[in-house]
Amino acid sequence: MDKIYMNELSFYGYHGVLPEENRLGQSFIISLVLGLSTKKAGKTDSVKDTVSYAEVYQTVQYITEKRQFKLIEALAESIAAEVLNEYKLLDEITVKVIKPNPPIPGHYHSVAVEILRKRGK
Repeated sequence: MDKIYMNELSFYGYHGVLPEENRLGQSFIISLVLGLSTKKAGKTDSVKDTVSYAEVYQTVQYITEKRQFKLIEALAESIAAEVLNEYKLLDEITVKVIKPNPPIPGHYHSVAVEILRKRGK
């Protein structure tokens, strides 16, 4: 299976368990791996034979910036489900959601969740 990588898309959203996260918001970094065959697009050189990165970006941006979830797990699930539903050429998607500065005590770079979802599963 071929893969398209969309690395470290940066958005500002209002996701979190704590009320201040929902009110103040914070940055989220999202990476996608889109699994599909790129063979036809490679031969035709036509975007209609692949998935438009710009359109996928807009889909992820809308979900991240306009919707609200308590858990980054729920954000990742929503992104995976909607992108798989919208782009029928995709066989699978890996979604990684990074929350760089969650309001929890301790010293760390970030917390993240990564999920793999396949069409029909």
